[in-house]
Amino acid sequence: MGLVIGVTGGIGSGKSAVTRRFERLGIAVVDADIAARLVVEPGGAALSAIADHFGAALILADGSLDRAALRQKVFADERERQWLERLTHPLIHEEIQRQLAVAGSAYCILSSPLLLETRQRDLVDCVVVVDVPEALQLARASQRDNNSEEQIRRIMAAQMDREQRLALADIVIDNAKSLAELDDSVQELHKEFLLRAESRR
Repeated sequence: MGLVIGVTGGIGSGKSAVTRRFERLGIAVVDADIAARLVVEPGGAALSAIADHFGAALILADGSLDRAALRQKVFADERERQWLERLTHPLIHEEIQRQLAVAGSAYCILSSPLLLETRQRDLVDCVVVVDVPEALQLARASQRDNNSEEQIRRIMAAQMDREQRLALADIVIDNAKSLAELDDSVQELHKEFLLRAESRR
């Protein structure tokens, strides 16, 4: 496996806006949120365990997981969130490793909201934190997900706080600026990461 760059940030920070720009530059992005969806697909052991634990009401008519209902349950009860994480985190970790192993670009990116809170940190060579003030996080996440402010605050509380995240960053992208400035930041980092990847060969 070549150079792996970890991209993280709190809810509403704009990780996806950053990773989309890297994808446009031809860089493979492994998204932990997509891996998390894959491990709870119909027919899998994880979905059966979730249905047994939380009840069949969390399974939609098409057999898939009602992710919004599950999110409400686990962010309302810390013990339930911990139970779900014990079940899914090892499976997500395996799926991420599988995807990273087949990524074919000069370097690749692991995008994860819980990069620094989980063993996913061990999979990356460099940590990039996408940062915005908490008020902007709340505003963006409310608009995007149609979640209540209370639920977004619960999700933020379950994630590492902003100061800790920034302290663990190797690189910080300030995403409170214009999209043009974000383009410039990504272009500069892309050049730097290509050089790092080349020097490892």
